[in-house]
Amino acid sequence: MKAFARLLEDLLYQPARNGKLALLVDYLAATPDPDRGYALAALCSDLVLDEVKPALLRGLIEQRADPILFRLSYDFVGDLSETIALMWEAGEAAEAPGLAQVVETLRALSKAEARRLIPLWLDALDGTGRWALLKLVTGALRVGVSTGLAKQALAQWSGVAQTEIEEVWHGFAPPYLPLFAWLSGAAARPSANDALCFHSPMLAQPIDDTDFAKLAPTDFCAEWKWDGVRVQLKGRADVGARLFSRSGDDISAAFPDLVDPLLFHGGLDGELVALEPGESGLEAVASFSTLQQRLNRKTVSAAMMARIPVAIVAYDLLFAADSSGEHWTDIRPLPFQERRALLEQAVARANDPRLLLSPLLDYRDWESLAAQRAVSAQHPSVEGVMLKRKASPYLAGRPKGEWFKWKRDAHLLDCVMMYAQRGHGKRASLYSDYTFGLWSGDMLLPVGKSYFGFTDAELAQLDRFVRQNTTQRFGPVREVVHSRDDGLVLEIAFEGVQVSARHKSGYAMRFPRINRIRRDKKPGEADLLESLAKLAR
Repeated sequence: MKAFARLLEDLLYQPARNGKLALLVDYLAATPDPDRGYALAALCSDLVLDEVKPALLRGLIEQRADPILFRLSYDFVGDLSETIALMWEAGEAAEAPGLAQVVETLRALSKAEARRLIPLWLDALDGTGRWALLKLVTGALRVGVSTGLAKQALAQWSGVAQTEIEEVWHGFAPPYLPLFAWLSGAAARPSANDALCFHSPMLAQPIDDTDFAKLAPTDFCAEWKWDGVRVQLKGRADVGARLFSRSGDDISAAFPDLVDPLLFHGGLDGELVALEPGESGLEAVASFSTLQQRLNRKTVSAAMMARIPVAIVAYDLLFAADSSGEHWTDIRPLPFQERRALLEQAVARANDPRLLLSPLLDYRDWESLAAQRAVSAQHPSVEGVMLKRKASPYLAGRPKGEWFKWKRDAHLLDCVMMYAQRGHGKRASLYSDYTFGLWSGDMLLPVGKSYFGFTDAELAQLDRFVRQNTTQRFGPVREVVHSRDDGLVLEIAFEGVQVSARHKSGYAMRFPRINRIRRDKKPGEADLLESLAKLAR
């Protein structure tokens, strides 16, 4: 654990990307298996230790320290792992555990056994080691390392191209022993064409108004940007099918109506959407709020499958199957236009209402495409337009100049700040989480909460307003003045709205963010709840 703790601490205090990259490369070179594999998995959020929950850790520290002092300290520090590590009064020291020992032991233990063992480990470690252990078991590392940076470190350490690592990345589980064996030269390159293996998706860049002058309309195909969940479907006649999320999680069990019986042979990229019950086709695609009811479930009942049927809107083909459905050809190197023709044939051959083809848009120039994009606002399941270069191969990651997303303009409403709460980590000393509301008659009803969208300078202004205008305190939450004559108006940008019985106002904003501070408006001039209700209809 000492080497892992030192790595986390160094990463936390290293702001430069190249500096973090150098730290990772040095760690990979100096650390043996399986520790480096588990460390890599933890940094990439691929290591799940379900046996330890934050509630268990809070219970442990409240047995060693005054509970009220802990809660006050946690409110001030803002990070659970750091608070416990600082407050922990060590008992009789035991032997400090290694990283692999922690991971493998916790995976074999019950929650009750973990409750007994974790205090012993905390006693054996110093403050930094305790912090690293707690970060590891909660999964909230927050040291500024993305999966992309980790893959770049693997490439730099091994001398193998990152694109080759991308090809096989999702075929392994922690601690990635076959992967490290290949990268270190001890084994041959693993196969990248496992029929039911996830392959890293190709992502689009946001398009800017200045980009259009540099792009030729005839070089691109355009289609709707569907408002669903990005998925990858793999199906083979002899072994069945698997459905993956964009991050590579196997979600087949949550959507058995898409994988059983098998609807497709090959590998395709598409969007998971909900359909209106009893209907089919693209016209029946429901809003994202309908699909959301089926997300984040390990299993699903027959009643829910009947109430919220789902389908896949296919927009790219990665692997083409032969007539038997058992043998595949990797067509990702082909230009998009050729892959599109093969996709159309594959969807027609499947002839299944659960598999829909994303239509290409007919346009002459950017102005005519902009007109169609504006019309898309009338369709609840479309959130803009995708542009794909006709000659583009299917490349993992977000290559420049190949795919662009041209999303609809966000909705804007002027809301009134009602409550504020301190943030976590670097924002632990600032009031950075804001709840805001809209007027319904003489009442101000909360409609959303946001903690981003503002600059550092604006955050300082918002924090100062909260401190100077607090009217009540509810634990870590401050209520600020919000009458019609006194308060702060925030312009909120959001992607959509849905009816919600869980919210007092009856509505919930989707992806709300603070667009700007409206010093030019009084709270009484803010928008009405009716404006939000109209968008939900």
